[in-house]
Amino acid sequence: MSIWEYANPVKFIRTTDIVLPWISAAAVLCLVTGLVWGFFFTPDDYRQGSTVKIFYIHVPAAMMAINAWAMMLVASLVWIIRRHHVSALAARAAAPVGATFTVIALATGALWGQPMWGTWWAWDPRLTSFLVLFLFYLGYMALWSAIENDDTAADLTSILCLVGSVFAILSRYAVLFWNQGLHQGASLSLDAEENVSDVYWYPALVCIAGFVLLFVALVFLRTQTEIRARRSRALLARERRA
Repeated sequence: MSIWEYANPVKFIRTTDIVLPWISAAAVLCLVTGLVWGFFFTPDDYRQGSTVKIFYIHVPAAMMAINAWAMMLVASLVWIIRRHHVSALAARAAAPVGATFTVIALATGALWGQPMWGTWWAWDPRLTSFLVLFLFYLGYMALWSAIENDDTAADLTSILCLVGSVFAILSRYAVLFWNQGLHQGASLSLDAEENVSDVYWYPALVCIAGFVLLFVALVFLRTQTEIRARRSRALLARERRA
């Protein structure tokens, strides 16, 4: 069995119809477990107090905002190289989901930063690159909506996705590139000196798993919708020509 078989829209819909309920249920289970565990059964931080628990939403949302763009990049490259329509539609489907995660990360970052830094916003390298990434999400979605021909839209948005990937990388590694800035380093790291305590680490992993599964479920669902919408547009165009 080849992965390219799922480039067939019919097979993609049939397969995702089977797995979508299971992924959705697993996402809900992980999110409820992780958030309840993190917010109600972990202690306050000795310096940050209860505000540290924003971590359970902020960190997974920020990770998925960047990884959603990475997924769009891979799907866009598949479209450019192999011209599989499902990959282009999957990238289009992922954009609003990734943009929403970016908004959540920016909002929770402001809520977390205000009591810690004394300001809602700072032109920190990571924060700034993250804001630019959000603007790329908006531009990507606007470009899809502005072009009637789906193939042309897929070509142009794929190029935009390649350019925006620079800012996705900057968002992830800005703290390593620039030592200046208010934003801390990675909270989840293999480095024991940087990594958070285990009491926060384990519920955070469950939350991250929930966000990943939620992203997959939403992208599958939205890709199905995009496939059906494209099919409907093709049928309408055929009827007009007839």
